[in-house]
Amino acid sequence: MLAIRMRKMGATKRPFYRVVVMEARSARDSAAIEILGHYDPKASPARFEVDHERLAYWVGRGARPSDTVAALLRRHKAAPAAAEGAAS
Repeated sequence: MLAIRMRKMGATKRPFYRVVVMEARSARDSAAIEILGHYDPKASPARFEVDHERLAYWVGRGARPSDTVAALLRRHKAAPAAAEGAAS
């Protein structure tokens, strides 16, 4: 089962996250299948960028966004159809 979730990057007290596709049971910082975008919560305003085409592709293949990624997608209105996949 595939998951679309965030991988923590950056330095101490200066985190940023990559939105990645990876095996659902793997550790947070394990190897990713594909990097879809990034999220920088420390920027003002917070930056969230994602490749919509690739996101739709992976959701179509059965990848499910994590709760956090789904919330970011809804908040930034990136892909409402993809965000609904995490609801179940």
